[in-house]
Amino acid sequence: MDPGAAALSGSRARPGILAALPFWLVALVVLAAGAGWVCPQGQCGMDGFDRAGLVLAHDWRVPALDAWMGGVTWFGSLFLLLPLAALLAWRFVRLGRRIEAAFVLLSLLGAAALSHLTKLWVARPRPELHATGVPLPWDWSYPSAHAMQAAALALALCLVAARPGRAWAVTLVGVALLVGLSRVYLQVHYPSDVLVGMLAALFWVLGLRAWLSPRPAGT
Repeated sequence: MDPGAAALSGSRARPGILAALPFWLVALVVLAAGAGWVCPQGQCGMDGFDRAGLVLAHDWRVPALDAWMGGVTWFGSLFLLLPLAALLAWRFVRLGRRIEAAFVLLSLLGAAALSHLTKLWVARPRPELHATGVPLPWDWSYPSAHAMQAAALALALCLVAARPGRAWAVTLVGVALLVGLSRVYLQVHYPSDVLVGMLAALFWVLGLRAWLSPRPAGT
């Protein structure tokens, strides 16, 4: 068993919520630092990094790819991810693995809550550099909830399995990255929204792992 699997094996006592706090603090620092980057002194704008990303994404746009990215982006929506996470959690409960069930659900729900609370705090307008590939969402831009949610659930499932070399685990990570890319491609998010959101999701899920220490599949 690799070190990552051993860390999750459940052979040691769960360290409690204090072990999670450093990770969650980093997640909050990432979001706060990102807010200072995208909205310095509370004035939201678009720097060279975001402009270059949006321009590059626009230059790639073709009708066939528009339709494909419009489908990919739904893999970050709660309308799809919440039923999926609930189904997986139910399956874990049926197998007697309640910790894993809680881990999967809380990874997704916590990332969603964190993203939407940060949106209300920062209130960054959506990009307006180019026409969007989908209807513009009603909420604020920073951070990308789709990217955070997809990244959180993908990472949670990889950690529960603790076998990152498996093709399905690689696929999960790839889909999460594609969701983030789709948000920029469709011009509904700045690249910084996606980058900071996915990084914050990483630390949120790692904090949950430190708290709950779910047992990997097959151990």
